[in-house]
Amino acid sequence: MRVKGKVVIITGAGSGMGREEAVLFAKEGATVVATDVNEEAVQAVVQEIEQAGGEAIAMKHNVASRSDWEAVYEKVESTYGGLDILVNNAGMSQPESFDDLTDERWDLIVDVNMKSVYYGVQLGIPLMKQRGGGSIVNISSIAGLVGGSGAGAYTASKGGVRLLTKAIANDYGKDGIRCNSVHPGYIETPMSAAYMENPQYREWFLANTPLQKLGQAKEVAQAVLFLASDDASYITGVELAVDGGVTAR
Repeated sequence: MRVKGKVVIITGAGSGMGREEAVLFAKEGATVVATDVNEEAVQAVVQEIEQAGGEAIAMKHNVASRSDWEAVYEKVESTYGGLDILVNNAGMSQPESFDDLTDERWDLIVDVNMKSVYYGVQLGIPLMKQRGGGSIVNISSIAGLVGGSGAGAYTASKGGVRLLTKAIANDYGKDGIRCNSVHPGYIETPMSAAYMENPQYREWFLANTPLQKLGQAKEVAQAVLFLASDDASYITGVELAVDGGVTAR
């Protein structure tokens, strides 16, 4: 088991990539603190983990709220005494065009996608130091590597996650804390369903993916597990694209 005995927080664990990450980490021996703004969904994931013999707890969590983060960490510290792994997975897309973007929507997208990482890392570092180190994996996007059209707030927020990851890796390497980012490509998840189920979009995604297939949430979860585990003990500050080759073009 690659993360046996480790305590891990996974945000956005109620569905999609977060769900797959939570299930996989539990299968690999971790105690999973699964959080999501959708309490019913994340409770169902924890029930699934427990039925399979794993250990997990569920918490309702708005990642754009500092007070919610504080509540999560208070629970983790009082129950487990520290934190080994943080997976900042929660995020949101930008369905509207840049022309239609409002100040309120810009703030929401940036807060959910990037400010949440700031909160999670800043408040989590002390608990990792109690363990003598730890691993942070931030979920960005290929949009954070190469940009994109029509989704300026999303692209800006994911680019910010990429560079914030590098800053954290530099600042906390001395404490034995690693920090890496994962950049999914065209992955089939509930959040992406509106795009993936549109024949015109789907054809474009496939045409621009060298492996000529869409990615699955389980494939992203495997990459996250690798970076979080001791298998990646000498890896920090990297950006790992899980994109079927999109960014290789």
